Amino acid sequence: MTATEKADRKKTRIVALCGGVGGAKLALGLSRLLGSDLTVIVNTGDDFEHLGLQISPDLDTVLYTLSGLANRELGWGRADESWNFMEVLRDLGSETWFQLGDRDLALHVQRTHQLKSGRSLTSFMAEVANSFGIAAQILPMTDDTMRTTVVTTDGVMPFQRYFVERRCAPVVEKIVFDGASGTKPTAQVTAALNDPRLRAVVICPSNPFLSIDPILSVPGLRRLIEVAGVPVVAVSPIIGGKAVKGPTDKIMAELGVPTTSRAIVERYGGLLDGLVVDVADGDEVANLSIETHIVPTLMKTEADRDGLARSVLDFVDRLSMATGSREVGCR
Repeated sequence: MTATEKADRKKTRIVALCGGVGGAKLALGLSRLLGSDLTVIVNTGDDFEHLGLQISPDLDTVLYTLSGLANRELGWGRADESWNFMEVLRDLGSETWFQLGDRDLALHVQRTHQLKSGRSLTSFMAEVANSFGIAAQILPMTDDTMRTTVVTTDGVMPFQRYFVERRCAPVVEKIVFDGASGTKPTAQVTAALNDPRLRAVVICPSNPFLSIDPILSVPGLRRLIEVAGVPVVAVSPIIGGKAVKGPTDKIMAELGVPTTSRAIVERYGGLLDGLVVDVADGDEVANLSIETHIVPTLMKTEADRDGLARSVLDFVDRLSMATGSREVGCR
């Protein structure tokens, strides 16, 4: 084998599972360190049709974050946004509970047109990511339709109605992924997890119930991770018994799940080789059955995101070295 061939087979690639703002922050840190060696598999259970447009909130959050176009003041959408479209909608008496900025609107219009023309969501996102100058690969978890539905004390609601219109106020009784059995991983997702250069799978600090569970509910996708033969590491979204952002801790409490990092490990049901935990929760994880890495996980600045990403990669490499020739990832 030549030196070039050996270099080509070096394990350099990371696959990250992601959804929501917290997950996108770590994905940004990873992308700044890894560039094209990063693949981000993104939740599409939140996707929905609104005003005749195909909306992909988690994909767009990752897209805008990795391209530097995210609206940091709002925490969602594009920077330097204007709202003329929404103002006219309001004057016309139309629904305005889901905000669509003028710049953001162009992406939804183009996506709707392309999907109705028969193009896959994967292909469309690859083109947009390239046009936005993103080196990392951004992949929908599937090109098939799965929709997250929230069963609450106020009735059954599509996810965006619960999350945006009702601001997560109703008490959650159950979360259902409608259509999951009819989905499959895309060829691109399968290739990323089968890549001989794969170094690790990282589960970002996204909501386990709303962002990661849909990804793992795609038939065959969890198995691809299990047999990849690389460390699987999650970053806990819990800091000091609370979620940094979003309804993670609220949902956990309503479903009777302790708001602890230990509960996060149990949620992933034997999938993990390691867990990255904030220093505030270091004592709690002392007796976990998997390896832990205790570092500051709060990401307020880009330096924080880069630092956490670097810590995650260091942990991954430590796990790989510790296992030596012992095979990991076959659970």
